[in-house]
Amino acid sequence: MDFTLLLDILGVIAFSISGVLTSLRKRMDAFGILIIAFVTSIGGGTIRDVLIGNQVMWMREMTYVYVIIVTAILAVIFRKKLSYLRKSLFLFDTLGIGLYTVVGVEKGISAGLPPIICVAIGTISACFGGVIRDILCNEIPEIFKKEIYATACILGGLSYFVMLKLNFPEGLIFLLSGLVVILVRLAAVIFKISLPTIYKKDENIEDYW
Repeated sequence: MDFTLLLDILGVIAFSISGVLTSLRKRMDAFGILIIAFVTSIGGGTIRDVLIGNQVMWMREMTYVYVIIVTAILAVIFRKKLSYLRKSLFLFDTLGIGLYTVVGVEKGISAGLPPIICVAIGTISACFGGVIRDILCNEIPEIFKKEIYATACILGGLSYFVMLKLNFPEGLIFLLSGLVVILVRLAAVIFKISLPTIYKKDENIEDYW
């Protein structure tokens, strides 16, 4: 198993748990839990592979399917243990976007895409599984709110190319750029940093209709 595939699998595990936790909160049945786990963990990667013209990863490598199923089952079985982790959904979602950003950037490079497009591919890979999850769960996706989410992925992708330019070792680039995403997201939540909003606090949105 190469390093990129390992990172991809770790991202699948993190996003699968995130999907299970979201579906449990919505009190879905077993089929719903499995579907949400699947779309959360492979949605962004599927869009990424279609955009760069690769065969869709989970259709080529059954390891992904097995990992999602096993992870979903274990997450359901140990859901009470997971509930003891404060903000566990946020934790696994953050780990997932960190890992998937790096994998997406790497696959963009392998496809010979320009750096800015690679950053976009990494961001799509990291964020759009969560977008599909939230839409199916009837929630506004995090990426469309004022929270630092996609911005963290963009910063992680940019840091990847900065370190690449500085001739950092490949393994260290993977690790540090993923950490940039995770730490930016954590710092934004801890210190309540958010993107500026165009709406005033007392503004009545219904005035626009």
